[in-house]
This record gives sequence, structure tokens and C-alpha cells, in this order.
Amino acid sequence: MRFPSNIKTSWWVAACFMGLAACSSHPKPTSIPGLPESVELKGVPAFRGETYLGGPAALASMLSQQGIVITPGLLDKPLHLPGAEADLERNMQVLAREYGMLVYPLEDQLPALLAQVAAGYPVMARITQGSTFWAGPRYVVVVGYNKQKSMVLLRSGLARRMPMDFSAFESAWKDGGKWAVLIQRPTQLPAKVDAQRWQQAASATAQAGQEQAAAQAVKTLASQAK
Repeated sequence: MRFPSNIKTSWWVAACFMGLAACSSHPKPTSIPGLPESVELKGVPAFRGETYLGGPAALASMLSQQGIVITPGLLDKPLHLPGAEADLERNMQVLAREYGMLVYPLEDQLPALLAQVAAGYPVMARITQGSTFWAGPRYVVVVGYNKQKSMVLLRSGLARRMPMDFSAFESAWKDGGKWAVLIQRPTQLPAKVDAQRWQQAASATAQAGQEQAAAQAVKTLASQAK
């Protein structure tokens, strides 16, 4: 079948626009400057777990990375699970602070997450996973990325090393509310630390009963400024 030239031209222009849109959804290496081409934090502990939105497994990875001996099963009770799934985000942060850690929120841009991973710090994030018919939140740990392949690496559920392309991750992360945090020792400043956010994190740790850890965090920040 032959098509009139104007129809063929319109189809070709539409196809080009769709192709450009598809390409623009994948950040190119040059769009994330100043970072290594690829990083993988292979030493971050991995816990296989699907229960409670993957929260206990993700939190156990983050705490274990900081030298705390813990497993997801040991976190269920202090996280008030089952029964408090709706408060999981808050309860995980409170519990991390009770261990003397600082919970440092990150900016809602992918390069901010990758910069922390490049500095050696895993990132706990919430994404939305599922199908067209059902989707729900899940907590994951970002442990690596590859700029050339436009891909992040996650600890997620039963997967110790789950690749996800940048655009898919950003979409799932956006649907999950763009929540992402570091869990740091008081002596461990994030990459390009924001002083106000660090001080707020220290204050929250103090309110959780860890005044000494909070004071150490403030001292660490002050020593960097000298």
C-alpha cells in the first residue's frame, strides 16, 4: 500500500519526536558530571526479605553497614510490626536514631543520590513497584550505578543486586515520594554536606535520647569548617 507523501512525512516527524522523548528520559553520562563512571558498594550487607515493604531488610543493610549486628527479624518488634506498616518510614528513622545514628535526608534529584554512593555511602530509598493492576511502595538500598549504561544497582527484596535503568528508577522513586536518606555515624559527614540538614539530623538524634551522639555530630561538622 502506498501512502501520500504528506502522511508519510507526518508519520516520520511523529516517530522522530517519540524517539527524542524516549532518549531524553535516559540521562546521559554528561548530564551527571563530576562522578566516576561506575561505582558498586559490594561490601554493603544484603538481607533477603519481602515482608513489610522490604523495610526491615533495607534498614538492616544500612545499620549493618555501620557495624551494628542486626537482622531484619530482630527489627520487627522495635518497628512495631506487624500492625504499624503505615508508620514504617517514621519508625525506621526513629529506630536508627536510637542506635546513635543520624538520618540525613537527600535532595530529590538522582545526582544527589549517586554522589553519596560515589563517596561510599549506600542510600535507602522508597520506590513504587508493581504492575499496571497493582503497585505499592518498597524500600530499597542504592549500592551502585553505571553512567555509561544509565543504570543503578539496588538491594531489593530477594535480589542482592538488582539493576534498574535511570529513567525507571526515577519514575518509581517519584511515585514513592522521592524519599531517600543516609544513615550515618556522628563522625561520618555526607558528601557535600548541607550544614543545616546535618544539624537538624543531629537534633532529631538528640530527641531520640542520643545526646552524646548528637553532640559529636555537631563537633564533626564544626571541625570540617575550620
